[in-house]
Amino acid sequence: MWNEPSAGVAMSALDPNRAARQPQPAVVDSVEPGSIGEELGFEPGDQLLSINGIRPRDLIDYRYLCVDEELRLEVRDARGELHEVDLEKDADDGLGLGFTEALFDGLRQCNNHCPFCFIDQQPPGRRDSLYLKDDDYRLSFLYGSYLTLTNLNDSDWARIESQRLSPLYVSVHATEPTLRARLLENPRAARLLDQLSWFAERDLQIHAQVVVCPGINDGVALEQTLTDLSRFASGDWPAVLSAAVVPVGLTRFRPADDGLIPVSPACARDVIARVERLQATFQADLGTRFAWLSDEWYLIAGQPLPPRPEYEDLPQQENGVGSIRAFLESLDQATAVLPQRLDQPRSCSWVVGRIVASALQPVLDRLNGVDGVRLRLIGLPSPYWGQDQVVTGLLTGQDLIDGLSEEDLGDELLLPSVMLRQGQPVFLDDMTLTQLEEVLPVPIRVVSGAADIVASVLNPIGKSP
Repeated sequence: MWNEPSAGVAMSALDPNRAARQPQPAVVDSVEPGSIGEELGFEPGDQLLSINGIRPRDLIDYRYLCVDEELRLEVRDARGELHEVDLEKDADDGLGLGFTEALFDGLRQCNNHCPFCFIDQQPPGRRDSLYLKDDDYRLSFLYGSYLTLTNLNDSDWARIESQRLSPLYVSVHATEPTLRARLLENPRAARLLDQLSWFAERDLQIHAQVVVCPGINDGVALEQTLTDLSRFASGDWPAVLSAAVVPVGLTRFRPADDGLIPVSPACARDVIARVERLQATFQADLGTRFAWLSDEWYLIAGQPLPPRPEYEDLPQQENGVGSIRAFLESLDQATAVLPQRLDQPRSCSWVVGRIVASALQPVLDRLNGVDGVRLRLIGLPSPYWGQDQVVTGLLTGQDLIDGLSEEDLGDELLLPSVMLRQGQPVFLDDMTLTQLEEVLPVPIRVVSGAADIVASVLNPIGKSP
């Protein structure tokens, strides 16, 4: 599952004139109240140049270097003046500093040419960060983004081992060497099984992902991939902790001759049957289902989602595996105690991607059972991407205008925050929230999480629950 790099991730990668990967100063963005950093007088805009004479390459280095009990910091303040700061602290005390970027030497981008790459399936002319092809092992360790392992050099492997950067999240797609090299259009991709052995020999771990392209790596090839991965999933310290199986996402902007076809309901049913048979085998042999299907498979197939316990501890929730089931569980908790009626009637709408709307119907019925609540759930397609069945996070501002302008939205529209860029009120098509508000005829409330949605349904804007 693709996520746009946040505004705080290596925007220096956008600089076409920057050929070297020398670390830049770590620019302070925030200082935690009551922290050592605040006591030292750090302010946003200050630059951390080195720690004990070493310039950190990224947030990982910064955290490792800060473990020392005696630190000498070289700092350039916002006025350009240089300072050396000596301090003593406990080993587990951090400095309380947040930085504008997680990587101080630039983002490691992808060297593959996967035809199903979502980044290549976008229209030109949008914000630069949408076209960054993140394949950086450090972001995988820090934030759970997926990488392919194809662009690592010897020093990268040595650093993964020495700093114990585990678990990492790896896009596998196929384990058969020729097929994986074909899928990634990179001969280095054929080395995967040897790389997994490298992780196993060092007690390092990964979570795996398989993007299924119908007719290419589904069917028997998918079964082989999951079976091969499962061979690294046994023992006290398994090298492969879990595997997620997700459907390829195709947009109207992709090349016409890419050879890819969308997932059909029949394909989804076949994939579900194959993976669920393997889950039974894995459960018997490994004590875990090990491999899971993302929620879209069941929604495309028109089949019910598995019960919540079957997802175990949700190791791949951020990849869309069990995310709807977990969200429904949170909604059940948030609606466990509801008022019988509202003193002030509420009429509002809640917009989601069309593919998930049917799964949310029971919660909609429960909330509408409160006297005085009139809540509409509107599941939208995405003309922008050319997808009828789309997840909520891919809806754009123009999709919302196209789908909602003529709808009765009530007194307020509830807009899931997942549609907006992290930390910024902007959609994937660069439309801002303000621009959307100028077009739609009702106030918009951005909601995050189940409890926030329920509280927003029961309480008008400006009124606390």
